Amino acid sequence: MSPLQTRNRLLGEKLIKNLKRRHIEAHYCATADEAVTKVMELIADGSTVTWGGSMTVRDMGLPEALRKRGTLHVLDRDLITDTQEKLQMYLRAFTADVYLTSANALSEDGVIVNIDGNGNRVAAITWGPKKVIFIIGLNKVAPTVEDAVARARGTASPINAQRFDIDTPCRLDGACHNCNSVDSICSYIHLLRNSRGGNRHTVVLVGEPLGY
Repeated sequence: MSPLQTRNRLLGEKLIKNLKRRHIEAHYCATADEAVTKVMELIADGSTVTWGGSMTVRDMGLPEALRKRGTLHVLDRDLITDTQEKLQMYLRAFTADVYLTSANALSEDGVIVNIDGNGNRVAAITWGPKKVIFIIGLNKVAPTVEDAVARARGTASPINAQRFDIDTPCRLDGACHNCNSVDSICSYIHLLRNSRGGNRHTVVLVGEPLGY
C-alpha cells in the first residue's frame, strides 16, 4: 500500500467515525469500481432509484449499472430533455426508495455541504426519498465546515457554472463573487449535520478523486 493509499484509508476511518456520530451510515472504498459494487449492495431488489445532477454518479457509471441490473425501477432523469417532463421527474424523485448524489464538500468532522441553483437536489437530500446515498471522493474533504463551504463555492460552483454555461461572474473568471445573479448556482446552501431519525443517509467514501 502506497503512502497515499494509507493516508486515504486512515482519513476514511476518521470520517466514518465522525459520520456515524451524526447517525449517518458510512463506508470506505479505495477505488471507484469498489464504490459501484458497494452502492449496488446497498440497494435492494425492487427499489425505485434515481439520482441528482452529480458528475460523480455519472463518471462512475452508476446509471448504466442501475439500468443493467434489471431488478430495479429506475427513474432515469438523463433521458429527459423536455423542461416540463424534467420538472415532473424532479417531483417523482421525492417518492423514490433510493436517491443517489454526491457532495460539493465534506468537513473532517462529518458535515456534508451541497450548493444548488434550482434546489431540487438539496430538497431531496433533506426530505422525501426513503434513503439517500452519497458517493464522495476524498478530494472533497476540507478541515472545517467553513473550509467546506469555501470549497463548494470557490471550487465546485465555478466549474459547474462552466458545465451549465450560465450567466454568472464565476463562469467568466473562475472565482466566487458572492453574486446575486438571477442564474446564481449558489442560491441554496445546504449543510447536513445530522441524519434525523437515524441512518436515512449513507455515505460511500472513495479514495480516488471524483467530481468537482
